[in-house]
Amino acid sequence: MLVGERMSHPVISVSPETPIHDALAMFKKEHIRRAPVMKDGKMVGIISEHDLINASPSPASTLSVWEMNYLLSKITVKGVMTKKVMTVKKDTPIEEAARIMADNKLGGLPVVDDGKVVGMITETDLFKIFLELMGAREKGIRVTVQVEDKPGQLMKLTKAVSDAGGDFISFGQFTGPDTSSKLVTFKVAGMKLDAVKTAVEKIVKKFWDVRQS
Repeated sequence: MLVGERMSHPVISVSPETPIHDALAMFKKEHIRRAPVMKDGKMVGIISEHDLINASPSPASTLSVWEMNYLLSKITVKGVMTKKVMTVKKDTPIEEAARIMADNKLGGLPVVDDGKVVGMITETDLFKIFLELMGAREKGIRVTVQVEDKPGQLMKLTKAVSDAGGDFISFGQFTGPDTSSKLVTFKVAGMKLDAVKTAVEKIVKKFWDVRQS
């Protein structure tokens, strides 16, 4: 899966000269939390809801409403935006975009194609993908097991479930509690809970969780 398949588009952007209270109002209207800052068709920065809120006077301020509104009208996006922007391309693998966001503590990345901003990939987009990968919206038996980290174990596991009549809804492999094992979480339909346990009990090292989901 590539970024271009799951990015949000068209892009909602702001001008560097936009007053921050106008930008905040737009964020609320459009239900977004970050936007590229565009000038003459080029991206010059990125602004987040967090940046805008932090630029506003504290609620505990002794300034009057009129004084605060005057100050806010003088602060523009240009003064609080982030100028050095990390970006990804449409053909960037989705997990690479997720790694960049996690490593740099970013909530979203502009997607650039031929020098133009064509979309945004955000943490919300990644959460939706995670829901699909884990079959969160489908009913089935959800199982987490610990297996040995050696060739052929996953094949044995999937074959055992398939031979018992199970239909896989989702399947994920994760880091185990030690270097010799992996955790596997899967969801299957077409089987009862006890039948799933019986099918794989001789293959797995430990059952971590089995439930109707």
